Amino acid sequence: MNRRIALAVAVIFALSLVLISGKEALAKEYKIGYVDPVKILNEYNKTKDSEKTFEGKRKMKEADRKKMVDEITKLKEEQSLLSDKAKGEKQAIIDTKIKALQEFDKKTREELMGEGNDMLTGIQKDIEKVVSEYSKEQGYDLVLNSRVLLYGKEEYDFTAEILNRLNAAPAAAPAKK
Repeated sequence: MNRRIALAVAVIFALSLVLISGKEALAKEYKIGYVDPVKILNEYNKTKDSEKTFEGKRKMKEADRKKMVDEITKLKEEQSLLSDKAKGEKQAIIDTKIKALQEFDKKTREELMGEGNDMLTGIQKDIEKVVSEYSKEQGYDLVLNSRVLLYGKEEYDFTAEILNRLNAAPAAAPAKK
């Protein structure tokens, strides 16, 4: 999605140059820079903290799931020792537990996916805000995503400055649901 936005901005920029009449518009110098959003995302402290929190939640859910699976396994072992009539009754219990496990898996997957998306959205907003503020302060006319560049001189890359600003800012408390 960031590539599309950067490409759209570049196309709009190019078209605006063509549409503006006169040689003066073409002679104007523009201040252009770029950032590496993947590097920023990976090295942003809030991303690392969020990943740790998310991994902790995932492990807790995995432990809960393991308990459910162990219970089903135990019931199946007990079932093999029972009479045919009792096996049928035990199978009904096992089927109920399996259905509960499937529902747990589905709910957990949706819950974790939603939380992950919410975390990522918040982090992306932080990054976009800092990039925008920095770009305005420094007088940039155009800022590109390094992932859509075929080439860019190092001097135009201000990724490190954005990372410094993001990591220097106090971490916002995560939103509670």
